[in-house]
Amino acid sequence: MLIEISLIVLASSLLIFHLIGRYNESYWKKRGVKFHGKNKVLGVFGAFFSGKSAVFELFGDLYKKYKNEPVVGIGNLFTPSVFVTNPKNIQHVLQLDFNSFNHRGFESEKDTLSDSILFMTGNRWKLMRQNMTPLFTTNKLKNMYYIMDRCAQDFVVYLDNNPKAREGKFYDTLNMFCNAAVCGAIFGIGQESTFDSPFMKMSQGLSTSNWKTSLQFALLSISPKLIKLLGIRFGAEYEKFFVDAITQVTKKREEDKVQRHDFADLAANLRKKGTIRDENTGLEIEPSFTLLSAQASFFFLAGVEPNANALFNTLVVLCQHPEILQKVHQEIDEHFEKNNNNIGYDVITQLTYLDKVLSESLRMFPPVGYVTRKCIEDSVLPVGEVKIEKGTKLYTPIYQLHHDPDLYPEPEVFDPERFSKDRKPNDDIYIPFGMGNRLCIGARYSRLQIMAGLVHVLRNYEIHLEQTGKIGFKPDILNVRLDNVDIKLSRRNIKA
Repeated sequence: MLIEISLIVLASSLLIFHLIGRYNESYWKKRGVKFHGKNKVLGVFGAFFSGKSAVFELFGDLYKKYKNEPVVGIGNLFTPSVFVTNPKNIQHVLQLDFNSFNHRGFESEKDTLSDSILFMTGNRWKLMRQNMTPLFTTNKLKNMYYIMDRCAQDFVVYLDNNPKAREGKFYDTLNMFCNAAVCGAIFGIGQESTFDSPFMKMSQGLSTSNWKTSLQFALLSISPKLIKLLGIRFGAEYEKFFVDAITQVTKKREEDKVQRHDFADLAANLRKKGTIRDENTGLEIEPSFTLLSAQASFFFLAGVEPNANALFNTLVVLCQHPEILQKVHQEIDEHFEKNNNNIGYDVITQLTYLDKVLSESLRMFPPVGYVTRKCIEDSVLPVGEVKIEKGTKLYTPIYQLHHDPDLYPEPEVFDPERFSKDRKPNDDIYIPFGMGNRLCIGARYSRLQIMAGLVHVLRNYEIHLEQTGKIGFKPDILNVRLDNVDIKLSRRNIKA
């Protein structure tokens, strides 16, 4: 009897999957759009969980096969979905028709820590972003940079005092540095204890990818309703800690009445101002400690692992190009010696060659490989005149755009001079932090944090490449991170 029931369940499941696949295929074929027939039900996400490739690499296979198509339909369970291949259509989705595509495509209604500008939609997102933006103005970043620089200096001290941290698994060490930098620059955690603080250890758990978070993000993309049905909550185990910590930090800042130019300042000011109101729509948001904790969690998600990826990938590619590394060392040394070993905001922005190196590294290895959007109003893509209906999910490439030989001659060649003034690529084809109104709000902060880490590591250490196999990419749901390779450090002989 049990065997018969099992066979019936199996047969029913196979039939349902077959019908879903047929529906997905026919949906796009009726609209004159080519459909990628491999894994018609789950598309690249099915291939991701059954293989050893990152999701962006699987999208890369589609980009090569359907490059001359305006879009290609893909399986995504019950949600009509396309992979956008044409650069003009990508620009339309991410920038030009913002009103139709301002939804990131992730929905998580019940999660305390997901109620951030990363997942918010519509007028609520717009109002919250407007009130978060002041933290990232040029003047604020200039005032905040001393914290980033101090954290990078403390990182060097940590490396000096912990030889094992210089001898391998350096990505994990860089991840810790980025965590510490966010703790310091965003939340005002004291630098003398940052690297072993309970706050940082908890935040690392939230911000570091693993099989569980990969599954959650995949389900968020494939079927938010399934997430809701299963009662899965993003970061549930960290909610109480974050809410308690942000409450404590904000209250302390309110009591001390000091300005440190960080997130705690912003949180205290929002609490003091009270209800946030949009005069045009009448929408109101209460800046509760719970809501502020969600914004705090966003900074860890956006500012730790993506930045650690960028740091690690840049150091790897510098090891592979010793002549470029030598020029970087020379530029850094000259500015340290000229400025009495003080590298403030005004100095870091003068490191033009390192800036070009970082830009080229972010072209070759953007922090994330693609971005997602959900259509909230019917729209027509300009190339191919493809009608995109409300509710459709769209995946737009970053990595493939940056490696397209039609856009970047010899894209696999690491050439910082691509970013010299006379050769700098257009913003519509260089999008390491996204494009349009939903461009990463902390993009400039991230670049400064990465620059600070690079400057102090490269000032004090020689970097050495250690290959553990053929260099490829770590299988990841979103990130672009080199794999089968490591970095080791040795102290440089530098002028005191």
